[in-house]
Amino acid sequence: MRYSIFLLFFLISSGFCEAQLLKSKQVFTKADTLRGMLTPLRTCYDVNYYHLDIKVDPDKRQINGSNLFRFTAVADFKELQFDLFDNYQIEKIEYQGQNLKFKREFNAVFINFPEIIKKGSRHDFRVFYSGVPMIAKNAPWDGGFVFSKDSLGKPRVGVACQGLGASSWWPTKDHQSDEPDSMLISISVPKGLMNVSNGTLRSSTEKENNYTQYNWFVSNPINNYNVTLNIGDYAHFSDSFDGESGKLKLDYYVLKENISKARPHFDADVKPMLKAFEHWFGPYPFYRDGYKLVETAYLGMEHQSAIAYGNNYKKGYRGRDLSGTGFGLFWDFIIVHESGHEWFGNNITSKDIADMWIHESFTNYSEGLFVESIKGKLAGAQYIKGLRKGILNDIPIIGTYNVNKEGSGDMYMKGSNMLHTIRSVIDNDDTWLRILRGLNKTFRHQTTTAEEVVSYINQTSGKDLTPVFNQYLRHTEIPVLEVKKTGKKSFQCRWKANVADFKMPLKIKTNEKTAKWTMQDFSSEWQTIRARSILVDTDNFYIKVNYIQN
Repeated sequence: MRYSIFLLFFLISSGFCEAQLLKSKQVFTKADTLRGMLTPLRTCYDVNYYHLDIKVDPDKRQINGSNLFRFTAVADFKELQFDLFDNYQIEKIEYQGQNLKFKREFNAVFINFPEIIKKGSRHDFRVFYSGVPMIAKNAPWDGGFVFSKDSLGKPRVGVACQGLGASSWWPTKDHQSDEPDSMLISISVPKGLMNVSNGTLRSSTEKENNYTQYNWFVSNPINNYNVTLNIGDYAHFSDSFDGESGKLKLDYYVLKENISKARPHFDADVKPMLKAFEHWFGPYPFYRDGYKLVETAYLGMEHQSAIAYGNNYKKGYRGRDLSGTGFGLFWDFIIVHESGHEWFGNNITSKDIADMWIHESFTNYSEGLFVESIKGKLAGAQYIKGLRKGILNDIPIIGTYNVNKEGSGDMYMKGSNMLHTIRSVIDNDDTWLRILRGLNKTFRHQTTTAEEVVSYINQTSGKDLTPVFNQYLRHTEIPVLEVKKTGKKSFQCRWKANVADFKMPLKIKTNEKTAKWTMQDFSSEWQTIRARSILVDTDNFYIKVNYIQN
């Protein structure tokens, strides 16, 4: 993900790549606030529809064209803000046949209308622009365009922009809280090449100067960092999946040289993945737009209904098992992880990137659920536990609000272990299934917050899990269970945590020879346990245990 794809930010010290997106920023600027804050100049209008219409010149590495904003006024206003990086020239902004005045500040653009736009009214304006897009040095961990060539020397173009922002290549209200209800993406490319974007292909049209325009329509709400283009000399094949909401169309766009290995490789993982995730999360959220995998020159990204795939037809993550358990080598990491984002990230989107854990923690956890679906519950739990070696516990998972700042890369592996801990606390898989499916139904095609997600889980589980979420999300330390022996058959235990009056039940054994785990309530106060020994379930609870010597 994420600087799009899924920004899997892994530790260099563990043999992983740390994402540029997660590098700590000590000082926030006015530019950060303009990008991350929902000011009245942004909340005054609700985007209903975009029509992005651009031409891409792979040789000159330039783009030019326009984007139509169709919106509903949420309040009376005369001025609004949209976003476009300042390396692009704005030729004009058209509104009702006239050119609007505008001013720019950093990557924000402010336009004035000739009259008051009344609350509830619907209007549109079109921004014409051109320029040279930012080039990604190491997509998807840094954002920007990727220009390359296939083995026959034909151009390949892609883009990944999560974190960096969609306004790095097209004019938009660049805030995750506002998604258009639908969108038309028209990309013109040199004749002989094809563009694949989100949604369904409506038409292709021959244009002047040996260009072909491909028109893709997205019929569902879409967050703007998911909007994409993929240009190349693609081969196409299709299939279908009999899912919970009917027949889902599966489309695959790959380099022609790879079609023979793409067919069996995708067939091995896509349908089992969809079956598993529909079981756990509910129906695939975008039946009308279909499901696509598109081969890219970078590793991958969860572009809605057009997932970027660049794992070179290998099992695991570039041929490796990130968990170290062996269970990660039975499936293609990019197919499973990026597809998991169709539910968490694309169907359910955080309003502020500070809550990106809603995307990444649940999606990282979905890998364990997929392992569980093919290898059993114990294997799934072992896979999640195996990911702990990549956890830094460096900074909180929740980032800084209103400045477009995500939190720690621990939102992946620590986040998935947090969710597995929550599942173990709830200790009822029927309830856990109802929570996961209910989240995707309740927040379907919506943007949300950490508070709303936690509140829903509390309500559905019947437990107040807020202190548990707060400890894992808002603090670097994980809970520590302190255990001290006070007699031949007695112990005292308590939680040590940053959250005041922290409470969390935990499974323990009071006899190492018995196979039975029992759930025991613990708090920040010392509690006496009558037992000869205490064994703590650290496989399913991501905690530390500190045995205190008297």
